[in-house]
Amino acid sequence: MSFLTLDVGNTRLKWALYDSASPDANLLQHGAVFLENIDRLAEDDWKTLPKPAQALGCVVAGEAIRRRVEEQMDMWDLVPSWVVPSNFEAGVHNGYDHPTRLGADRWVAMIGAYARMKRLAVEQHTPLRPMVVVMVGTAVTVEAISQDGHFMGGLILPGHGIMLRALESGTAGLRVPTGEVTPFPTNTSDALTSGGTYAIAGAVERMAQHLRAHTHQEPLCLMTGGAAWKMAPSMTTPIELVESLIFEGLLEIALQRT
Repeated sequence: MSFLTLDVGNTRLKWALYDSASPDANLLQHGAVFLENIDRLAEDDWKTLPKPAQALGCVVAGEAIRRRVEEQMDMWDLVPSWVVPSNFEAGVHNGYDHPTRLGADRWVAMIGAYARMKRLAVEQHTPLRPMVVVMVGTAVTVEAISQDGHFMGGLILPGHGIMLRALESGTAGLRVPTGEVTPFPTNTSDALTSGGTYAIAGAVERMAQHLRAHTHQEPLCLMTGGAAWKMAPSMTTPIELVESLIFEGLLEIALQRT
């Protein structure tokens, strides 16, 4: 019973086909397309893809994009289900003031992260730990989760690209290529790249500090997203890079819903 997962972000649609709807499923195929190319999925990326038995996704790009994705699945006569944040799902309690206003991608990633931490605790015979969950993409989110699965709150800040575009649009004559991350930048390109990187790193480290003070435990920090690998060398807080917490979260949700 193959299972298709969909992660429709602000820039790209990422998909992965598994052989079952469970966290230990085998990955069969996967891919990604920019949102402007969604209308070619049926004739390109998905043309030879076997019909999935089920599909579950999260979308933050809006209703129009969601409908375009669904149209591409008409060839299979398959209607996907979409995750809507709720008060509780798959072991995670939603502490947002208005739970349904939480971004679906954030919610799914936290569910994936918490499930991963629980499995590690069982395998390593260690206690459950609080978590900092970071997604680095078009935007950056930094979430705090207690050891018992309560989402305590999170930060949202611009990703590297948005930071650079904001500075270019607001600063006369600022048009420079991407630079390197250095401790003491001596040119504008390096200064911009280093500033954005250290801003994100600082937000992660501050959230880890808050969580450590609140729980009196050392948090587990997981980082995911398309630009996560760029951040890893600049982090002083120990982190674990995870390729896709959103897909892991969708598989966990599917398992818990059966």
